[in-house]
Amino acid sequence: QVQLVESGGGLVQPGGSLRLSCAASGFSFSTYAMRWYRQAPGKVRELVAAISSAGGYTNYADFVKGRFTISRDNAKNTVYLQMNSLKFEDTAVYYCKAQNAPFDAWGQGTQVTVSS
Repeated sequence: QVQLVESGGGLVQPGGSLRLSCAASGFSFSTYAMRWYRQAPGKVRELVAAISSAGGYTNYADFVKGRFTISRDNAKNTVYLQMNSLKFEDTAVYYCKAQNAPFDAWGQGTQVTVSS
């Protein structure tokens, strides 16, 4: 079965950094582009970043460009999100998801809280 397990979230001060991980299993990870999303309470779900199957192409939402970096290690079936210069408005639950997949699998998400 398809499984996505996000981890690495936590409480951090403004300007701090976190590195999120998403461990994937149950599908051909290396053949799929992957995405990171986030959703804050009372807000719509936002696409944060995307990466192609081999990692050669990346794309970012305007509100994270220059601060976040998406990467992947296909040998480990894992996609990462390095988050630097964190802001209060980055507070959300972060999820990873396969792009254009014949399944609709979401992990439990990982909570990122940016607070003084």
